[in-house]
Amino acid sequence: MTTCQTFHVSGKVQGVFFRHSTRQQARSLNITGHAINLDDGRVEVLACGDEQALEQLERWLHQGPSGAEVSGVERSEAHIDSPPEGFSTG
Repeated sequence: MTTCQTFHVSGKVQGVFFRHSTRQQARSLNITGHAINLDDGRVEVLACGDEQALEQLERWLHQGPSGAEVSGVERSEAHIDSPPEGFSTG
């Protein structure tokens, strides 16, 4: 069953290829959604897939790519009508 979650990742997560790396990770886990920069310096990740894949992505988000310094990840249920196709970096 496909579940959609929203993650808000804080720390040094902009300008370090975080969104691109998240897209690669999500695609490898068959997760659809997006990763976008927010004006407050965080990255928002919408992720839709099976629960096990979402848990793997969340573990990865806590570390991110080598240049990132993640200080926190907030997870919440996303209420969307239908899961997106593919994974974009908005």
